[in-house]
Parts: sequence; C-alpha cells; structure tokens
Amino acid sequence: MSDQPETVTLTVAQAIVRYLAAQYIEIDGEKTRLCGGGFGIFGHGNVTCLGEALYDHRDVLPLYRGQNEQGMGFAAAAYAKYHLRQRFMFCTASAGPGTANLMTAAALAHANRLPVLLLCGDTFLTRLPDPVLQQLEHFGNPALGLNDGFKAVSRYWDRITHPAQVVQTLPAAVATMLDPADCGPAFLALPQDVQGWTWDYPVAFFADKVHRIRRQAPDAEEVAEAAALLSGAARPAIIAGGGVQYSRAVAELTAFAESRGIPVIETIAGRANLVNDHPLNLGPVGVTGSDCANWLAERADVILSVGSRLQDFTTGSWTAFAHDARFISLNAARHDAGKHMSLPVVGDAKLGLTALDAAIGEYRAPEGWRKAAQAERARWDDYVADNVRPGNRPNSYAQAIGVVNGLCDPADRIVAAAGGLPAEVTANWRTLKTGTVDVEFGFSCMGYEIAGGWGARIAQSEGEPEQDTIVFCGDGSYLLMNSDIYSSVLTGKKLIVLVLDNGGFAVINKLQNNTGQDSFNNLIADTPTAINPFAVDFESHARAMGADAETVANPAELAEAFKRAKAADKTSVIVMQVDPYEGWTTGGHAWWEVGTPHVSDHDSVTEAHKESESARVRQRKGI
Repeated sequence: MSDQPETVTLTVAQAIVRYLAAQYIEIDGEKTRLCGGGFGIFGHGNVTCLGEALYDHRDVLPLYRGQNEQGMGFAAAAYAKYHLRQRFMFCTASAGPGTANLMTAAALAHANRLPVLLLCGDTFLTRLPDPVLQQLEHFGNPALGLNDGFKAVSRYWDRITHPAQVVQTLPAAVATMLDPADCGPAFLALPQDVQGWTWDYPVAFFADKVHRIRRQAPDAEEVAEAAALLSGAARPAIIAGGGVQYSRAVAELTAFAESRGIPVIETIAGRANLVNDHPLNLGPVGVTGSDCANWLAERADVILSVGSRLQDFTTGSWTAFAHDARFISLNAARHDAGKHMSLPVVGDAKLGLTALDAAIGEYRAPEGWRKAAQAERARWDDYVADNVRPGNRPNSYAQAIGVVNGLCDPADRIVAAAGGLPAEVTANWRTLKTGTVDVEFGFSCMGYEIAGGWGARIAQSEGEPEQDTIVFCGDGSYLLMNSDIYSSVLTGKKLIVLVLDNGGFAVINKLQNNTGQDSFNNLIADTPTAINPFAVDFESHARAMGADAETVANPAELAEAFKRAKAADKTSVIVMQVDPYEGWTTGGHAWWEVGTPHVSDHDSVTEAHKESESARVRQRKGI
C-alpha cells in the first residue's frame, strides 16, 4: 500500500487564497501570476475568515479597497479586458447588500465574456443562528438566498458547503474563466461558518500550476466550406470583433485582409483592431458606425465575421446587411458561430484565419470593390475631420474627442461606456495603436467609466506605467458612480477623467425626441419633479476626493488643460459643458429597433412610429 499523501490543515478561506496564489499563466513564453490580486470591502461574511487569509498573502495578492462593490466589479472587468482575458482579479463582498451590489458588475462581465472571480459571503450553513442580519428568508425554501440570484449572471456558480469541495470547485472555476468559449464570471458563495471550517488538504493541491489559454483548431471541413464560399465572393467584407484581440490575432487578421485585399469593418468591442490609417480599415459598422462601413455592409455579398457575437448595434438590428448576404462566423464559441444561419467555423481566431488563408488558394477581392470602399472611407475621414473641429458648432462630445485624440500618446488607453459617449468615441476616435480602446457596450453600463478606468490603470501600470488611462464620462454616469476617483488617488493609479456635462441624460432625451416625444425626465431642465435645478460643481467635487480638477469653457481651453493633466503625477478631472441638442454626430447611423408605441394620442409619436417601421423591410428575418 502506498503512503498517504502529505496534507496541511487549513480553513476553507485559507485554502482558497493559497490556491489562487499558486496559479500562474504563460503569456508569450513568460510566466506570470494568473490572479493579479483583488478588490474588497470587508463586512460580516468575509472579514473574519477570508480577510484573515488575504492578510497573510497581501504581498502576492494585493487587495485594493473599493468604495462601492459595483465599482470593484467594474474595475476587475476592465483589468481582465486589458489583459485580454489572460489574467483576472477577484472581488470579495460581505453577506447581504455588499454582495448584492456586485450583481450589476457580474452581469457586465457576463455580457462581455470577461473573467472575474466573485468570493461572496453567505448565510450560515448550519442555520443555527437564523435569521441572521441581512438574510433574505424564503419561507418555503430555506436554502434559497440572495446569492442564488447570481446564477443568471455567472458562467460558473457554486456554494461551498464542505471544505473538501474546494479541491474540485476552484480548478473548475479557473478553467471556466480561462476558456475562450465559456469565459465569464465565476461566483463562489462562502457561508460564514464554512469559511472557517478546516480540512486536511493535499499539499499537492497548492503546488504552482502554470496555465495556458486553449487554442481550438477549427474543423477542416468547416474551413473548406468557408473557403469555398469566400473564394467566390465578388464583394467580400471582414467584421473584426473583440475576439480578434482576445485571441491575439490582430497580426493574422491584418495579414489575411492585406493578402486578400478584403476591406475590414470593426464592431464596438473590436474597435482598435486596425490603426486608423490602414488602407483596408473602413471603420466601425452599425448603429454607431461610419458611413463608409455601413456602405460596405449594405453591398457585401459574403461577410467573414471574426470574434463577434453580432450584437444589434453591429447589425443595425439586422438591417445593415443585404438580405441575400452570406455570413461566415469564425468564433471560439459555438453559440456565436451559428447565429443568423451563419456558416460556422468553430475555433480560435488566430488558428482559424491561418487555416482559412491556407485553404482559400489564390483568391483576392476585386480591385474595383476595394477602391470603391477606400473612396467611401476618404469621404468619411473628411466628415470626421470637420465633425471634431472646434468652432464648427456649440461644444460637443466630438470636439472633446478630437482634442484628446490629437494630444494623447498612441499607447494611452481610452475608456468609455453608456450614454452618448460610446457612439461618439466609436465614430470619431482615430486609432493610433491597436488594442487601446475600451468602449464598454456589451452591457452599456453607466458607472463603468471611472471604475473601469481605475481597473485598467492598475493593469496598465503592470506593463506600460508611463502611459495614461483616459476616461470619457458624461455627467449622468459621473453622478451615478464617481468614488473611484478617490480610489485612483488613494492607490496612486493616475487617471485623466473628462467629464462632459450636457445637463442630464441627453442621449436618451435625443432618442425620446427622435421617436416623436417631448423631452421628459431626462435632462435636468425637463424633469418636472426637479423643483430647484442647478448645475453640479464637478470640479469642486473631484477636488474633494483628492484629484486635480479644473473647468474649461471650450475645446481650446480643454487642450491646455489636457496638457497639464498629462504632465501631472496624479488623477486629473477636466470638466466641460457640451450642448445636449446640437452636438451630436449625425453621420454613420444604421436603423435600430427600440420598440415604439403602435398607437398614441400624440400625432408626432404616431408619425415617428410609422417612419421607424418603414425601415423594417430591410430587416433580415433571422437568416
């Protein structure tokens, strides 16, 4: 009989932390720690046991103190996005509302397929002290609690009910977070009593382990069928999605497009797959796209979609493409590869492009198609140049974007989310270096901007500390979640935050007006319950959190303020008012199905509904 394996007695919390500290990943031949640390707000449910374990590993798993659990989750998601899903951070919250605050962030990570590990307090497994503080009681199901709600927003979910579970649960959670097809948040419910229970764990469980991201080779028959379809295309196009970057396949995509002469259009998640001046870059496609990319989409007969889930903003609610256009979807996830009757090529983008290139023979897109596309791109470039030009109209998002674009370093990272700025950044930003744009539009989540900027800056400081993280934020998102300005100052992770104040939720006001309705409850000026409307002093507020801050009157002053912010050694907030009505980018839009009233007492609403519905004839019927 063989000897029993060596064991070590640890609590559940200690075992979790020790395991995370022993996980590594190989990136470009170099070994680095898989978990970059975590974000935590302690309370009952995580401070006594998990807090004790984290304290003993604080040098290898740095713990960043958050101000709001939702912001912690956003920061962790942005960290993972910066590292192209090859590294992750954990978030820990107390039982009850602390954990509940993480649900929105978990949904964001789920929608964007980003790895985040959630270590959340739970009620007592024994139920001896029930009902406990902040417990939600379900009279007919005592096992059901708040944490069960995370099943809808997690790729992996488990509740630790015995210390031995850790040996199976942790490897499974890590495997899910690193899987290209199933990637997303992993949630572990940790009952307060179980966290402190002990077990004799095998010492081998805590041995250093080096992970590698799986690259799934595509099926040869799927590749051959895709190659046959693409090689017969008269007007081909490539959609470059976020999966191109996650696969680290930018070079392969660029080489494939160049060798075949196929124009490339980008999704919002795939923004910055190609630099702005690449001759085959037709820019962003869809609802918040460019005229040239949408021109291409309308005429293409075969579209190769690489690493995209084909969200409605990309497809214009499926009106942006011809009814008879054929799609090839190269995607690591089977779920995405088969959408809208696409010819699926299930596999890694890098390997898939290489295989497709080898199978396609001597094919090259017709020169006339490529030249026509480039002519359309030149017209769009002229439009953007005028659109971002100061003085062309009242202060606008586009002007601010143009100022920053002209002064930033090529490697600076841009962060935006929700409201009008994702559309304006997507349409007007001219990419200076691949992989430098984070426009969170998978969940379009207000509040991600500053928290996500903080997480991105933490990640950026690990590799390119001399570069800046630049956050574009509207006044609505700022008021929703701004406390991570303090976090950035507290941790020495410098941000440059542009607060572009248009007096409320102006982009939704625009949608309201565009559907025939009067302005109502979006702009502060049009909120009937706002008895004493006033302008917020964002500058003073930001200063109160320790940041440098100033208010500017116009793009010229913004340029000088941005130069000062670049030269500063801590977070700077720059505030500029923009026009809520006249400042919008008007070019580059595709139809978007939002659902409008079929009947109304207001003629303007009825007419707007009819006008919107008139575009439905262009909508593909699920094919």
